[in-house]
Amino acid sequence: MDLSGYPITVLGGGIAGLAVARALALRGAEVTVLEQAESLSEVGAGLQISPNGARVLQALGLGDALARTGVRAEAVELRDYRGGRVLRLPVGGLEPGYTFVHRADLIDLLADGARGAGVKVRLLQQIESIDLGDDGAHLTTAQGGTHHAPLLIGADGLHSKVRAVLNGRVVPFFTRQAAWRAVVPAEDGERPVATVYMGSKRHLVTYPLRGGSLINVVAVEERGTWVEEGWHHTDDPDHLRAAFASFAPQVQALLDRVEQVRLWGLFRHPVAKRWHAGGAAAILGDAAHPTLPFLAQGANLALEDAWVLAAKLAKHSTAEEGLAAYQAARAARAAKVIDAASRNARNYHLSASPVRFAAHTLLRLGGLVMPKAPLRRFDWLYGYDATKID
Repeated sequence: MDLSGYPITVLGGGIAGLAVARALALRGAEVTVLEQAESLSEVGAGLQISPNGARVLQALGLGDALARTGVRAEAVELRDYRGGRVLRLPVGGLEPGYTFVHRADLIDLLADGARGAGVKVRLLQQIESIDLGDDGAHLTTAQGGTHHAPLLIGADGLHSKVRAVLNGRVVPFFTRQAAWRAVVPAEDGERPVATVYMGSKRHLVTYPLRGGSLINVVAVEERGTWVEEGWHHTDDPDHLRAAFASFAPQVQALLDRVEQVRLWGLFRHPVAKRWHAGGAAAILGDAAHPTLPFLAQGANLALEDAWVLAAKLAKHSTAEEGLAAYQAARAARAAKVIDAASRNARNYHLSASPVRFAAHTLLRLGGLVMPKAPLRRFDWLYGYDATKID
């Protein structure tokens, strides 16, 4: 369909929302982003943009901006909890580059890109209700205002109101895992490497941000109970240090520098059955398929979705046909990545010492005998090019 001047409303000013807004605006659509916060900003945290996500940013004309603000990765290393190296994935040779980026920096470059393409951003838009009709979506705000959207794109995250309208409300289940997230000052000589320390029922990931001046820390442990989903909960850094007290000295030195930490429970949401309602509304990113953080693919899947959604709308004669083609192109891919992330969680947390030792030994020997083979196992993931989907 001809998107020139076509009015589209995007609900949510995060990674998925801003990416799809720019992708649609570059094709001529008249895009408005409604964001509930008072600014387009993110609390401090890191992301890994693998080549499949980087290809979308390049196609959106934002590849150079990513290279300027991110840290190009040299490798991903798996280590046992004592620090011994188990496996090294040399991602430094991948093109486009595998990049570590601060979430706030990625939001900034996407926001600049969206506005530069003519996208209008309206802040403080808390949506209370959404009604779908033959003429699109009708939104009501907390202040009693109304907004009509001929086409509504829900990029409103885990607790998506658009997803609920399309699929009803589904109660997620607690995975019996909770995670801490922190950013700490780096010391001199930090390598551009993501390091995964694996122990019994817990693991910890570190990598550098902002030219190596910061270190991002994500630490996950298994636990029996949790109350509320979300990662805005603050916690005492001593709880994090106690949970990983048996880990390597370099981990202890890093955790000693943690002054502020957030804690969140990890919940599993099913992939949505309906990603669109005719030509009136659609969802993408976490609104469609929330994923656990064990493969670093949440942001990358959102970027892939954004490109494919815009491309399918532009290719097909009606919005309904384009959105149906978008779901058909994306659903199996999303499910496969989410399943792989869940398997990673199990592999990282092997609890029985003999089993963990045997598994790590096999990985180590395999990497020594065929050093390129482990990375090739991810060709299906990193080699995927959403910009080439017909």
